[in-house]
Amino acid sequence: MSGRESYAPGPASGARIEKDGEQWTLVVQRELRHSPEKVWSALTDPAQLREWAPFDADGSLGLTGARVKLTTVGAPSPHVTETTVTRADAPRTLEYNWGGFQMRWELEDSGGGTRLTLWHSIDRRFISWGAAGWHICFDVLDRHLAGEPIGRMVGPETMKFEGWQRLTAEYAKQFGIEVPSWPAQKS
Repeated sequence: MSGRESYAPGPASGARIEKDGEQWTLVVQRELRHSPEKVWSALTDPAQLREWAPFDADGSLGLTGARVKLTTVGAPSPHVTETTVTRADAPRTLEYNWGGFQMRWELEDSGGGTRLTLWHSIDRRFISWGAAGWHICFDVLDRHLAGEPIGRMVGPETMKFEGWQRLTAEYAKQFGIEVPSWPAQKS
């Protein structure tokens, strides 16, 4: 069995919600066994983003002021947004806007690896979906960086994946929110 067929995400963990008025932010933290420099490259290099991220980038995200088009992967129709990188302090902090939602990545040295923290402003109705999606993306990222790729897992196909549905329910319970209604699925 290949890595992808045997992949099952662990339990929901490492995520929390920050709320400021009507603004909701999903905060996801993960310990990765790779250096901040290696993780930084995976967060900013378009070729590496194609291995794990929920969007493709038409240029590097590693330079403050860079204008980059981000295309959501797996969307029913292409969703392209143009962003300007507002902060790129390699290999520590990366900030930009994706589809109207602010993204801030912080990388900290952590026992020979990296503590990666993502702050993602998000519509509160989809916060458990976002937590489950980033959980899986971070698993895929970790395996990609270890040279054990299982391929990007994003979009509607992943929403049918049992592990994603379980994670969504677990995160909703942790956050004390309702599980969003599942989209219509074809059998």
